[in-house]
Order: sequence, then structure tokens, then C-alpha cells
Amino acid sequence: MERLVVLGHADRHGTHAVNATRDLIEERLSRVEFTLLVSMIMATTAIGVDMMLPAFGDMRPVFGLEADSNALAPVVTFYLIGIALGQPLWGPLSDAIGRKRVLYAGLSVYVVAAIAAAFAPSLVTLFVARFIAGLGAASPRVMSLGTVRDAFEGERMAKVLSYIMAVFLVVPIIAPTIGAGLLVVGDWRTIFIAIAIFGILVGVWSTRLPETLPADGRLPLSFTKLARATGLVVRSRFVMGLTVAQTALFGFFASYLASSQLIVDDVFGLEPWFPLIFGASAAVLGVGMLVNTRLVDRYSLRTILRGVFVTYVLTAAAILLLSIATDGRPSFWWFQLLLTPILFAHALLIPNLNSAALIPMGALAGTAAAVIGTVSTLGGALIGATLDALYDNTVLPLSVGLMLSAVLGAAMYWWSDRVWDESVSQDVAVVPAAEAQ
Repeated sequence: MERLVVLGHADRHGTHAVNATRDLIEERLSRVEFTLLVSMIMATTAIGVDMMLPAFGDMRPVFGLEADSNALAPVVTFYLIGIALGQPLWGPLSDAIGRKRVLYAGLSVYVVAAIAAAFAPSLVTLFVARFIAGLGAASPRVMSLGTVRDAFEGERMAKVLSYIMAVFLVVPIIAPTIGAGLLVVGDWRTIFIAIAIFGILVGVWSTRLPETLPADGRLPLSFTKLARATGLVVRSRFVMGLTVAQTALFGFFASYLASSQLIVDDVFGLEPWFPLIFGASAAVLGVGMLVNTRLVDRYSLRTILRGVFVTYVLTAAAILLLSIATDGRPSFWWFQLLLTPILFAHALLIPNLNSAALIPMGALAGTAAAVIGTVSTLGGALIGATLDALYDNTVLPLSVGLMLSAVLGAAMYWWSDRVWDESVSQDVAVVPAAEAQ
């Protein structure tokens, strides 16, 4: 009989298991290959969005939409909602049966749905296929975070996640360009076929990764135990405060992803340059992730998060003032100049908020990643969809949304920060009932 308990830092049972898992990985994979592989597993989520963004212009006339219509934004929104709703399924399941089985099941759903989207005869069918693709994409997202938490802890986990995210963000840098190239030799349906092929290749490569959750560390697949595990995550002020902070940040980012092509075209008149502009923005994120690995070596997660949130709020205020002063149509260069530190801040905030939230959740890495991912992705998608609906051919709605997201994110972070010391000194573990008593 086993029970879930919260242990003090000095009594932590999970450190030996973490070290054993890391040794198992290093027997099969070099550190570089592990980083690349987990990055590509995580990238299946992003590539489902980024590669298809250049195709919006070609897709609109196919589905009878005007050239300036934002009616295709739900192609992104439904995908994100699918990711959000899929994580409560895959996360606890991965804690019960292991990471790799869940990964292969999710990738199968992802590939089939991408092929279905390629042959969708109507917008409704396309939206349904994208939602199902999101359900499948939720699996590699949860599995990648769970795998990292299985093998690393604390500041070291944050550093590994930063390396993985830095490599992962190479995909958004090159994906729009690849998508634009595919449009030259094919059409928008070709892009969805390419997304399916990417999922297949990731699945094949993943056969080299060992199972990182040993049998004696798994949770029995019962509703009562899963409910108890989820309750431990949800009742944690520390975890949920950091999760809502991520939600606020992702809300702005989801809207930026869905509206960026329209903004570049309608507001700045630079549609031919969109792949390059979007790629440059993703490059900023990639550089930020690399910088974050250095910062984590020198400073604590807490110090980094405190400083970056202050900068984030101030820069968001500057963008809002610029947008108001120019009636929502600022110079491209001024807007991009201020947007760059916002994207750079995202690169520092997201992996560190994720890492910090997972610190006390040792035995519940999959469930915790699912709860965090569900709340942040679903909440962010809804916030993003609201901002998309308010689009008025200016950057003003996006700027207002950024300001609100910055204030909410910073407020929720500080709410969690007040219980930081108490929270990071604990760990959830699975131990025999007699020992727990």
C-alpha cells in the first residue's frame, strides 16, 4: 500500500531516484542528443502552429473568406484548446503507465489529425481536426516536462529546461520559412502533411530514449489517487500562483501568434517579409533562452523572476503608450524595438516559472505538468481568442492585452513569491503507508 505525502527537504525520498534516472539516460544518450531529442518532442506542439502561419493568406480564398478576415484565427485557438484539455488526460496517465507509452499514443493522434486537416473540406472540419491535433500534441508537451523532472531537480532542472527551450525555439525561427517554401512547391495542405511527417520522425527518434519513470515510482491508475494527486497540485498556492502568472503571459503570446500575420500585413504593410520578421522574433526568444542558462548558473530562479517581471511591466506600459499616441499604428521599427525586450523577457520567465512550479512536485511530475499546462494553455488560449476578436486593424487591442497580462502575471508571481521558501523546501513523494505514518 502506498500513499502520497509531502516531505520536508531533508527527508526527500526522490533524490536517489532522480540520480538513477539521469544515469540511465546517460547510458544511452549523450547530453547533446538528450537535449535535442526532448527539444524536438516539445517542438511537435509548436510546429503545429508556426509552420502553417504563412499559409493563412492562401487558405482564406479556399474557404470563402475576405483577404483581411481574422476568421482563421480559430485554427490556432482550437489547437491550443485541444492541448489544454488533453493534458489532464496524458499527465496522470504518464504518472501511472510511464512516459513513453503516453508519448507514442499522443503522437499517433497528432499525426492522424494533421492528415485529416490537410484534407478538410470545410472550416468546421478543419477546426475539429485542429482540436484533435491539439489533444495529441498535449502528450509530447507533458511527456517532455515530466521526463526532465524525472531526471533533474531545482536549479539544475531550470538550466536543462533552458537549454531544451533554446534548441526548441530554433523550430519557430525556421518553421515559417519552411512553410513559405512548401507553399512554393505545393499548397497549404502540403504544410499539414509535413507536420504529420515531423510527428512520425520524432516518434521514431524517441525509441532511443529510455523510460524515465520506474515502475516503483508510478501512481496506481485509480480515480481516487489521481484526484488526490491533482488536489495536492491545485491546493498549492505556490504552484497555482506561478501557473496563473504563466497563463497571463501566454494569453498575450497566443494572440501575438494568431494575429502576427495580419498585423504585419494590415498595420505595417510588410506581408512579403512576414517569415523573416516572425523568424527574427523567434530568434530573440532563442537568444533569451541561451542567456537564461547563464543567468541560472549565477543567480537563483527567484532573483531572475523578480527582476524580469519589473522590466516586463515597464516595457508593456511603454508599448501601450506608444500605441495610444499613434492611434494603434506606430512605426514598425519603434513597435519592434519595444516588442523585442518583451519577447526576451518571455524567454526568461516561461522556463523559470515552469521549473519553479515543478520543484515541490517530485512524484507528481506528470500530473503537475498537466495541471500547469492545462490552466496556462486553456486560459491563455481564451485570453488570446478574446484579444483576436477585438482586432481592429491596429495594434491597440494587442497592446492593451499585453499591459493587462503583464500586471496580472506580475501580481500572481509576487503572491507565490511570499511563500517561496516554505514551498521549495518540500517535495511530494510516493512512500509506503506505514512509513508515511
